[in-house]
Amino acid sequence: MGVYISLLRGINVNGQKRIQMQELSNLYALLGFEKIITYIQSGNVVFTSKLKNKIKIAGLIENGIKEKFGFPVSVFVMEKEELQKASEGNPFLKIKGIDSGKLHITFLSEIPHKDNIKKIVTCKDDNDKMVIAGKDVYLFCPNGYGRTRLTNSFFEKKLKAQATTRNWKTIIALLELAAK
Repeated sequence: MGVYISLLRGINVNGQKRIQMQELSNLYALLGFEKIITYIQSGNVVFTSKLKNKIKIAGLIENGIKEKFGFPVSVFVMEKEELQKASEGNPFLKIKGIDSGKLHITFLSEIPHKDNIKKIVTCKDDNDKMVIAGKDVYLFCPNGYGRTRLTNSFFEKKLKAQATTRNWKTIIALLELAAK
């Protein structure tokens, strides 16, 4: 059985696409997943599965949510080792004294085309920093994620890939849950 982490994009935000975590957990069980643990209300789920194909797993979850709750949700699925590698690859952790509370990772559905990466330009007065590495975008937002222009919508528009973002605390918590 593989250990997986799924990240649902855009649920329980501003009263939109509301899903109770217990209902989500029940759906995962109906889909055949085991050892299901949800983390906070934003659609983070650690689970095990006999299935090995992450695209198939994501599709099952997306279809199940559409059927049960009546709206589409993008689901990002990764193996425990992938999330571990993404966390270890965070270049901002190498900066002495960095405030980890200002760190985030935006996960992309695919590796963006080089031409799309070149199109990303931030304002000169922005303090926000980003590093794109494969399907991961590492963010340092010293004024907080709520004030950045580097949102999921920004990356989706510029990089032509679906995106979902998690803060550093959530990433660490998910890794700890996946290690149990």
